[in-house]
Amino acid sequence: MVMRVILLILFASIWKPGVLLSETTGHIDAGVGQVTVTKMLGGLDTPWAIGILPGGGYLVTERDGHLLFVRDGKASRVSGVPKVSAKGQGGLLDVMVPRDFGSTREIFLTFAKRQKGGAGTALAVGRLSADGKRLNDVRVLFEMTGPNSGGRHFGSRVVEAHDGSLFVTIGERGDRNSAQDVSNHNGTVVRIKRNGTVPRDNPFVGNPGRQPEIWSFGHRNPQGAALDRKGRLWIVEHGAQGGDEVNLIRKGANFGWPVIAYGVHYSGKKIGEGTTKLGMEQPKFYWDPSIAPSGLMIYSGKLWPRWKGDLFVGSLKFDYISRLDGGSLREVEKLSSKQAERVRDIVEAPDGTIWFLSVGQGAVYRMSPNR
Repeated sequence: MVMRVILLILFASIWKPGVLLSETTGHIDAGVGQVTVTKMLGGLDTPWAIGILPGGGYLVTERDGHLLFVRDGKASRVSGVPKVSAKGQGGLLDVMVPRDFGSTREIFLTFAKRQKGGAGTALAVGRLSADGKRLNDVRVLFEMTGPNSGGRHFGSRVVEAHDGSLFVTIGERGDRNSAQDVSNHNGTVVRIKRNGTVPRDNPFVGNPGRQPEIWSFGHRNPQGAALDRKGRLWIVEHGAQGGDEVNLIRKGANFGWPVIAYGVHYSGKKIGEGTTKLGMEQPKFYWDPSIAPSGLMIYSGKLWPRWKGDLFVGSLKFDYISRLDGGSLREVEKLSSKQAERVRDIVEAPDGTIWFLSVGQGAVYRMSPNR
């Protein structure tokens, strides 16, 4: 009996209890009619991102450093994942499956990497084995420089641009003023080539004292990012108390944090100089009170044509998915259910279904039309 208990403990220490369920768990009443919510995977510990693989299967990151491969009803841990600094808000964060995965088997991961004095946001690439059990040829393509103490505001999403370059969002690591200092990477969106080198048309290339990877700056903590149909990059970022923002990113632009913001410090004090300043960008939309926005997806319209071009944003605070009209850029719907408890990521699958991660439920869900 004692030996059986020991074996069970050992098994639990190496096996992730996620199970593919594919069972209808609820419905959401939406403007397009009732939407079916299906639980795809449970038993997750602080899930952060989901990446859907072509031909079936998907990947899920857990912040403590685990990457899960799910296929044919089974979830298993992937070995070879970079060592992460799983402290505070840091750990294993985003996963991105590039367009050419079918031929390269490459996947990209963002994570908190241990550095002198703390940890910083980093981007790594590796090749997923055919059986999904291991990452091979793993290498770090980029890691931030700058003040990196504390465990807050790592960002961090990675998006593949139409030209094949990579955008990575980075928070200001809780050091507010560093977001205005382009000699470091705090509070920026960076752009690099797929091999980790810097594109020659980045705005600060050739400028001494400025980090050449920076594409835009003045960000607080951008945790959602996506391309629209025109190939433009959009991000959503956390404000302080009020002032969560949706921003359309522009080359070399300054998005103002902490000089301007729509919101106040948690103490109730005014932030910076107000809400506007010459030379600083305005958000396309902001929430007040804050919803703690996380993953961002811009929908193709494949299954729900009326949602074409709309932005979907997960809320970590109010347990719903916010839908913003793609034309007016205003919140027009709150998709709420018990399954949408602390939504961390939201993506569109190749078939047009919408998948999201619930931290509160420790689960992956899929939204599909009610048949």
